[in-house]
Amino acid sequence: MRKPKRLPYEQLAPYIWEMPLAVRRGQLPPEEGQLPPEEGELPPEEGEPAAGTPRTLPAGAAPIDWQALFGNARPVEIEVGIGKGQFLVESALRRPEVNFFGIEVVRKYQLYATTRCAIRRLANVRTACADARWIFRYFIPPGSVQAVHIYFPDPWWKARHKKRRLFTEGFVRDVARALVPGGRLYCATDVQKYFGEMLRVLAATPELEIVRQGTDVPPLLDLPTNFERKARQRGSPIWRAECVRRADPAAAANAGGGDASTTSANSGIGVRLARDYPPG
Repeated sequence: MRKPKRLPYEQLAPYIWEMPLAVRRGQLPPEEGQLPPEEGELPPEEGEPAAGTPRTLPAGAAPIDWQALFGNARPVEIEVGIGKGQFLVESALRRPEVNFFGIEVVRKYQLYATTRCAIRRLANVRTACADARWIFRYFIPPGSVQAVHIYFPDPWWKARHKKRRLFTEGFVRDVARALVPGGRLYCATDVQKYFGEMLRVLAATPELEIVRQGTDVPPLLDLPTNFERKARQRGSPIWRAECVRRADPAAAANAGGGDASTTSANSGIGVRLARDYPPG
């Protein structure tokens, strides 16, 4: 892939949304129901709320107004972990009727992807450099997103890194909350064991129904990410899951939640993974 020419920040700014909350990289949002620190203040330990009385978001920190951000009311899709922007750019080019919001925690990759969008003048793309857990918890309006794409999240196998995992029950609940009824969550990984963890979390989320999963599920619109291209070159199998946001999650919860064995020619793989691998 050729390196795009550098553009001054002034030319990139129209494509960037800056999170109005200062947090350290790797710092986890407080538990649900607790409020984040004021602007410029940080909890004493990662993942722990600061002592004292609960505080509100800093002035001006409100949920994103998609129509104001994009200048139109088209449906919104979010990609978590855009990397160099392969999937984001191709999706925006092929589907101009959809607005795409890309989240990347590494600044240099966010700017790289944003540069690619700016060069192509993709008015239907905005990017953010931030931890997706904070954005979904505090800034994505409920029921406002058509689809969320989470491809090849880092499994973080070391015990001391466990808290860094993106795919947790709390995060997936926040993602489900952001989706419109009937909205879709698309996931993929080339790590078989981590796919089992993902299925377990998805099946435990009553707002979501797993509709397809396994190694036979094709990439959406045949738009592989840069990471997936490399995995294919290595000959690594790709495990995917597709979920739909239930219209009545309460009914699903009363019926016992989701089912990790839903349709796929390889659905038996998912069942075995969810059963054989204990929580990491």
